[in-house]
Amino acid sequence: MSRKITASLFISLDGVVEAPDQWHFPYFNDEMGAAVDASLKTADVMLFGRRTYDSFAGAWPDREAAGGDDAGFAKQLGDLRKIVFSRSPLEFQWRNSEQARGDVAEVAAALKGESGGDVALSGSVSVIRQLLDAGLLDELQLLVHPIAVRKGMRLFDEGEPSVPLKLLRSQTFTTGVLHLVYGPDTAPPTGGYEEAVAALGE
Repeated sequence: MSRKITASLFISLDGVVEAPDQWHFPYFNDEMGAAVDASLKTADVMLFGRRTYDSFAGAWPDREAAGGDDAGFAKQLGDLRKIVFSRSPLEFQWRNSEQARGDVAEVAAALKGESGGDVALSGSVSVIRQLLDAGLLDELQLLVHPIAVRKGMRLFDEGEPSVPLKLLRSQTFTTGVLHLVYGPDTAPPTGGYEEAVAALGE
């Protein structure tokens, strides 16, 4: 059985995924904490783009050392193998970090063929897009916040072809956040206006 690759993102109603630290925290509660923990529970590898890695590495090692309420989660992140995609050579201070050898599709395909736990992503939008395009992402977990941010990078940019997905499961949090989990749809629905009208008449 091959490894599963899962990605988790905080996203606004208008599709913004950039700078969630500016709009996410008012909606954080135990339900969301449990969802985030669950997304990493079965993983033993994380994939990162350079920007997201720098953000994580700049915060979580210090939180682990501080021993606060989130130290356990910080240790969990530190213990995972972390593979970072970057065009420039990198030097690492955070333990268990390494630079990817190959492009996103090559590395992901190789990991899926190995034994071990799941492969997780948190943020790293450019990596997620490449995995979707290559058909290598098994689950896309979106924590949809009930706010229109109205500025910033969106998950899906302009481009071809479309990416059909199917809803695997969903949950509504008391904050109004929707936890939506999608997988690839290998047999998406077809049809046009005429078929829709015909369906209404049935």
